[in-house]
Amino acid sequence: MNICMIGTGYVGLVTGACLADFGMNVVCVDKDAAKIAALQRGEIPIYEPGLEEVVSRNEKAGRLRFTTDLKGSVEEAVAIFIAVGTPPKPDGSPDLTFVREVASAIAEHMNGYKVVVTKSTVPTGTGKMIENILREKNGHEFSVVSNPEFLREGSAVADFLRPDRVVIGANDARAVGILKEIYSPLYLIETPFVITDVASAELIKYASNGFLAVKISFINEIARLCELMGADVHDVARGMGLDKRIGPKFLHPGPGFGGSCFPKDTAAAADLARQHGYTFRIIEATMAVNAETKSRMIDKIAAAAGPLAGRTAAVLGLSFKPETDDIRESPALAVVEDLKRAGARVRAFDPAAMPNTRLAHPDLHYAKDAYDAAEGADFLVLATEWNAFRALDLRRLSGLLKSRTIIDLRNVYDPKEMKAAGWNYVGVGR
Repeated sequence: MNICMIGTGYVGLVTGACLADFGMNVVCVDKDAAKIAALQRGEIPIYEPGLEEVVSRNEKAGRLRFTTDLKGSVEEAVAIFIAVGTPPKPDGSPDLTFVREVASAIAEHMNGYKVVVTKSTVPTGTGKMIENILREKNGHEFSVVSNPEFLREGSAVADFLRPDRVVIGANDARAVGILKEIYSPLYLIETPFVITDVASAELIKYASNGFLAVKISFINEIARLCELMGADVHDVARGMGLDKRIGPKFLHPGPGFGGSCFPKDTAAAADLARQHGYTFRIIEATMAVNAETKSRMIDKIAAAAGPLAGRTAAVLGLSFKPETDDIRESPALAVVEDLKRAGARVRAFDPAAMPNTRLAHPDLHYAKDAYDAAEGADFLVLATEWNAFRALDLRRLSGLLKSRTIIDLRNVYDPKEMKAAGWNYVGVGR
């Protein structure tokens, strides 16, 4: 089957490459000629484990190609996926400008029946909007489908190839049949399929990310209680997570959630509710707790390290989570910004995110590794839990830092062991 993937960002590139791995003929389209030229040279614009191999394998097999030719790609395809950005507006609502532009372009170039699939995260009602645009501008038959993505940065390829579920929102059997054919390899591994209407499929994405964000903010509030009461949040989280109704995932305390999904999707869910005259109180509270969690990290650092003005901080980790170079809404960068506002100098290291961070913070000292970051610093802040930071040579660190002070915002190390080794060690909720 011929598939057109419009947009070569995080979602579009991973989805296009993986659908080609399923045996589909996929052309990825983008108006950014420089990005397409780079992809044609085999240069992957994002850091995502395993993606380069999937792209290379399917390009060589002739199932995956990249182009700026939207017209030809739409004409050849049976299914057209919309995977463009929906950035948040100042009020938290998603900006659907790119979705509208793409829908109009698809309508202009349709030459027969097409299935138009929204892969971008969009609010309920977007499918209807796309349908209206297609109907107004083109006389050909079509179907509109919502097929939300559930890709975690850092494990997106594995998530696509072995998903928890596939959601297909459509209002006609023909479209459902085509989407089932596209995802037919997943039947072999007994992946659950959720077949529903377009509006429900659109809401499933927001409901899922909103609920996970609630879990993160909940455990961060529990962590704060643990600090006030002398309890250990890891023991509390384990005791909670063993209850099968709760589960252990997303019960990891830290400096708050970030990235391209949770902050944007919670704000969009709250806005969607407001548009319908309802206050989504749990989501509103979740966003407030997350903002407070991020802002209280600087107080934790100052309490452990002392006055920050004129001091030097070694910060390990800049991405919002490990195994990605994404710094959008990164709690680690919120810490960096608060350190700078407090008058501290920052020596930073991240295995993947420093090229992106340099654009936003050119004034930082970017180290070659964790030990280079620590050299001459007054204290160390562990802000993102990359595996490279899980077994640091503490003896070597003690000879590089001016004081044996570590503020571990990801609870990578055991506080009892650290204190027994002579470190002034502070975690979250412990």
